[in-house]
Amino acid sequence: MNPRLRTPLLENLVLESPLMPASGTYGAALEGKEFGNLKGLGAIVTKTVTPKPRDGNPPPRLAETPCGMLNSIGLENPGLDRYLAEVLPRALELGPPVILNVGGESLEEFEWSVERVQESGVVALEINLSCPNVQGGALPFSTDPDACLAIASSLCTRSDLPLFFKLSPNTHLLTEVAQAAVAGGAKGLTLINTLLGMAIDWRGARPRIAKGVAGLSGPAIKPVAIRCIYQVRQVVQVPILGVGGIQNAEDICEFLAAGATAVQVGTQHFRDPLAAVHLARDLGELCYREDLCVEDLQNCLLRDRQSINGN
Repeated sequence: MNPRLRTPLLENLVLESPLMPASGTYGAALEGKEFGNLKGLGAIVTKTVTPKPRDGNPPPRLAETPCGMLNSIGLENPGLDRYLAEVLPRALELGPPVILNVGGESLEEFEWSVERVQESGVVALEINLSCPNVQGGALPFSTDPDACLAIASSLCTRSDLPLFFKLSPNTHLLTEVAQAAVAGGAKGLTLINTLLGMAIDWRGARPRIAKGVAGLSGPAIKPVAIRCIYQVRQVVQVPILGVGGIQNAEDICEFLAAGATAVQVGTQHFRDPLAAVHLARDLGELCYREDLCVEDLQNCLLRDRQSINGN
């Protein structure tokens, strides 16, 4: 372990680095390992798995945009029972700790999934409350603080594993929703999921994504992600996994300075299947040059402002 990249995430969980893949962009890392060694990943975050198999949304489901990408995959997955039997055991053998992302369309589906995976060998669960490509993009649990409090309270009482709640930027109540998740027992948050966006083939008079509205990811959303993390960090103390448009080590430093505890890399994996691994190396080199470590960078913007104000 590079001591400069050491990243305490939870009370009993210290990561080798703050780098991990974002859910939905790396499967269960089984494909990534075919391109090279995964050493340097702090953790693996799996693609969202739901209680029942999902075929996902109809194609086309991906469209490139300036500085980003639209996607509307629709949580395609084989279902939780098959995933636990066939996919997760292979992911656990890769080495890095595994955070299992689970999704659902009702409180009951989330409850069943959380109870089902308690003895699965993962170190934490990421609860996907914010996928914009299901339920018509309604996002009830990620835009309504009362609904978020209700589901967080229910799931946290059913889990011995720490729960990270992945929240949506598509609300003006993000800080209130984040506080509700923590009040309900969340051990951490993931910020942010994709922004709602759309692209049109005007010659063909049709959307470039079959479902029309989709989720925008990539460098275009980085300033929004950093703003969300900074605002939420001022009202909660739990770890935050920052995600949204990271391309290089400097981006990682921005996320950490804004209040992220660790970071997830998503769309960049479409350019480089080992992006998170390479970024861990680059971040280590940057920290060596600057004589810094990850813990120096974490939340340094807010710490410095508090120091200036005499708090």
